[in-house]
Amino acid sequence: MATTEVVKHDGVDVEDVPSAAFGRGLSGQNPRIFHILGLAIAAFLLLLLKGNHAGKVEDIFCVGFAVIVLAFTVNDYLGRRSGRIR
Repeated sequence: MATTEVVKHDGVDVEDVPSAAFGRGLSGQNPRIFHILGLAIAAFLLLLLKGNHAGKVEDIFCVGFAVIVLAFTVNDYLGRRSGRIR
């Protein structure tokens, strides 16, 4: 006789990832960590502006890469918040 108990399936097989039985497992992604790291990397790139270099080429590249990292981070954050990205 079949049981009426609901079986939860989160897409991770316990045989593939044994730690999945205790939570998300090692294969799960935590978007909050990615968002914090994105902000930290952008802040680090902007901190590189203060230094002992004479040219402005380094400044342009640091600001450009910081803007790109922030754009990806904000896009991911807003996409997950609105439900566009899972």
